[in-house]
Amino acid sequence: MQSTTEQRNLNSTEIDLKSISEIVQIFHEEDRKAVAAVEAESEAIVHAIDLCVTAFRTGGRLFYIGAGTSGRLGVLDASECPPTFSTPPEMVQGLIAGGDVALRHAVEGEEDRPERGAQVIRERQLTPQDVLVGIASSGRTPYVIGALKEAHAIGATTIFLCCVQPPEQLKEWVTHFVAPIVGPEIITGSTRLKAGTATKLVLNMLTTVSMIKLGKIYDNLMVDVHASNTKLVERSIRIVQVVTGVDAAVAEATLVQAGGRAKLAIVMLAKGLNPTDADALLERHSGFLRSILE
Repeated sequence: MQSTTEQRNLNSTEIDLKSISEIVQIFHEEDRKAVAAVEAESEAIVHAIDLCVTAFRTGGRLFYIGAGTSGRLGVLDASECPPTFSTPPEMVQGLIAGGDVALRHAVEGEEDRPERGAQVIRERQLTPQDVLVGIASSGRTPYVIGALKEAHAIGATTIFLCCVQPPEQLKEWVTHFVAPIVGPEIITGSTRLKAGTATKLVLNMLTTVSMIKLGKIYDNLMVDVHASNTKLVERSIRIVQVVTGVDAAVAEATLVQAGGRAKLAIVMLAKGLNPTDADALLERHSGFLRSILE
């Protein structure tokens, strides 16, 4: 049976005859379907986040694996975690068929080799404490399925993110499914469109909500930001100001003492502590700022 991602979209037939304005309107209509499809999977997304949080709290890691657009989106989400949440790079990792070169250039045929997916799982030394999220819009990418089988054999938690009805045979190797059904693409088979949008929305939630539940966010502030450039240094200063009420000069000076760590600077100012004692207090509260301030 033909995958829905390969079917023709009746809303975009004869799109080559339409005006730019008409085509843009079609995109808006179809993109709303992607958002609705993700919302319909809310319960499944919540459970997936619970699995990730449980893994993180026991020292486990989160891996994404995919080919093409799916792989690139996983690598993108994983790459954003260290600067946003000051996580170690090994905590969330993105794997793509064909390796890093495939981020910019298509590596033909690699996605058709399940043994390569299994091999990369062994190379990364997954453990039963880890979570693997296999990403395949079509629900059938051999590279991803090979990786899921290998991770399952190791005892890792396996999540399959696809944009079609999950294949029945995968239930033997997959712990949990997230399947936003976006329907046929505007350009037939081009899953970088709605399927890519839906995938990005799900990945946003998997990591961001997990990090909120690990104490990486206070209120809606990025208190664990890694201030590695001018923009992020300025953001850190503002965060310290907002939480503590000090002026910019005091916030900046305290951040210097705190080694650029906004959360540490906040505890120093709020509790009148030196960096060592403030860090120890954070450790006792497992990094949760709210329990210290309130």
